[in-house]
Amino acid sequence: MSEFAAEIMGTFILILLGNGVVANVVLSGTKGNNGGWIVITTGWALAVFTGVAVAGPFSGAHLNPAVTIGLALADKFEWAMASAYILAQMIGAMLGALVVWVIYRDHYAQTADVGLKEATFCTSPAIPNRWSNFISEAAGTFVLIFVIFYFTEAEFGDDKTPIGLGSLGAVPVAFLVWAIGLSLGGTTGYAINPVRDLGPRIMYAILPVAGKGKTNWAYAWIPVVGPIAGASLAAALYWIFTM
Repeated sequence: MSEFAAEIMGTFILILLGNGVVANVVLSGTKGNNGGWIVITTGWALAVFTGVAVAGPFSGAHLNPAVTIGLALADKFEWAMASAYILAQMIGAMLGALVVWVIYRDHYAQTADVGLKEATFCTSPAIPNRWSNFISEAAGTFVLIFVIFYFTEAEFGDDKTPIGLGSLGAVPVAFLVWAIGLSLGGTTGYAINPVRDLGPRIMYAILPVAGKGKTNWAYAWIPVVGPIAGASLAAALYWIFTM
């Protein structure tokens, strides 16, 4: 698999399973209806594990422009490859949202709350406050990127064995995303990934989702710019600490 294809496929699986668990919990008539926040955060963590396990051997499994930009700022990834990675991530995110809609389309028709329908595609704040919401997204992504730097550097024992081998290398990142969701995700739904929000948001605007409301484009910049800001700060601090 090429790096481009790997980023598409990994991000597709991430969004398919991540947005899929949201749909299963919030849409009417599903087997998982009202499963709660623990189910959603666990589902997203496992979605990250699965996407990283698939794409990791081929592309490094960024699956997130904030990861790509953060690694490039820290001189751990070539800027020349960044645009192709981000394009692939956007394609994968949009395809994942499309398949979630196909699978759950009957349940969209049974769900009266338009906010719940939108939640299966993109994020929204629990309390709208642009400055606070921006800080939440930036802080969550800062933790994600800063800790990922130390996952990639971490070694065990005298023989310098890396933290992860094969698909097990995805486990630390999955636990990290789970921790972020449980601790920091309640304010905005923790996009912490520009394409995770923007790609499905575009699909929400395009697809004939039964009874949907208007797309909240006024908020859409926050889960894009916030994660990039958080990733940039993480890269800067990592560079300062390791220089």
